Amino acid sequence: MNHHLESIKRLAKQIGRSIRLMEVCGTHTMTAFRSGLRSLLPPNVALLSGPGCPVCVTPDDFVDRAIAIARRPDAIITTFGDLLRVPGTESSLERERARGADVRVVYSALDALALAKKQPDRKIVFMGVGFETTAPTVAWAMRQAIRDGSCNFLVLSAHRTMPPAMAALLRGGEVAIDGFLCPGHVSAIIGTRPYAFICREYAIPCVVAGFEADDMLAAIEMLLKQVAEGRAQVENQYVRGVSADGNLEAQAIMAEVFAPCDAEWRGLGMIPLSGLGIREAYRAYDAQAVLAPQSSAKPAKRTECLCGDVLRGAKLPTACKLFRTACTPETPVGACMVSSEGACAAYYRYGKA
Repeated sequence: MNHHLESIKRLAKQIGRSIRLMEVCGTHTMTAFRSGLRSLLPPNVALLSGPGCPVCVTPDDFVDRAIAIARRPDAIITTFGDLLRVPGTESSLERERARGADVRVVYSALDALALAKKQPDRKIVFMGVGFETTAPTVAWAMRQAIRDGSCNFLVLSAHRTMPPAMAALLRGGEVAIDGFLCPGHVSAIIGTRPYAFICREYAIPCVVAGFEADDMLAAIEMLLKQVAEGRAQVENQYVRGVSADGNLEAQAIMAEVFAPCDAEWRGLGMIPLSGLGIREAYRAYDAQAVLAPQSSAKPAKRTECLCGDVLRGAKLPTACKLFRTACTPETPVGACMVSSEGACAAYYRYGKA
């Protein structure tokens, strides 16, 4: 670790200006805080948290549609635990469960499929949230549902893909970004090649990083070296887990079940071809197509919550008036405080470490 830090300090001094590096992965954000990594960096090198928390970027509309399904007497909503407390426009799945809705926490889409087999008279709806890391497992469960004839297993998809969001941040021009720490687990699936267009079109270096503090320091060193040399390339620090091509089998099953579609991101708006919609061949397992849930919620009133700004790297959580007052992990106002990978939750737990 020490040799990475010494090199980082030399490079930062050589560059001689402020450098802003974005870790788009929520796991990287938590590692940086737990290890105190931010406090070790030179004053002119800053880490920004980006839109790498899948629960955080899920928009209100998706939660509202899940709530509409939960209110059906013939449906059971299955979801990862973090999503229970994410606020929709007027409610949350946790509140709906307290009012009698059948909402259950599962560890995977296969758990939901198993429940569908046990309760064939109910519609079992799995909330498909996540990036390229979780999408293959959901796709596999849908293919297995076809083979098993489990017609009551449905997926409400809010899957997102990371590279288009990274490009959207750069197109927006709101935040100056000098380099990206690319997510290791997403990259294990898609490989390193999908980031190449960011380097080519925006002249921004990308380094895929592992999740230990030493991994992140090595990746930061690699990014600073590129900045110092005026290069913009995709480099791979996480060679023990990521290859150039990624996991071809996982990519194949994703492509079989999902097709790229325009998708809404909390804080970033509509990003072209950044979502994964369910293909026609699997439409019978698409909760949106089968159940057509419509939110009855009124348009959301504007609040002082800065979750969207935090997800873009435009604001720190501490800039929000609600942070540590009205908004805490026990009483979250925004999604960034709900998820264990959310930037607000990290700032709340670890302060300015």
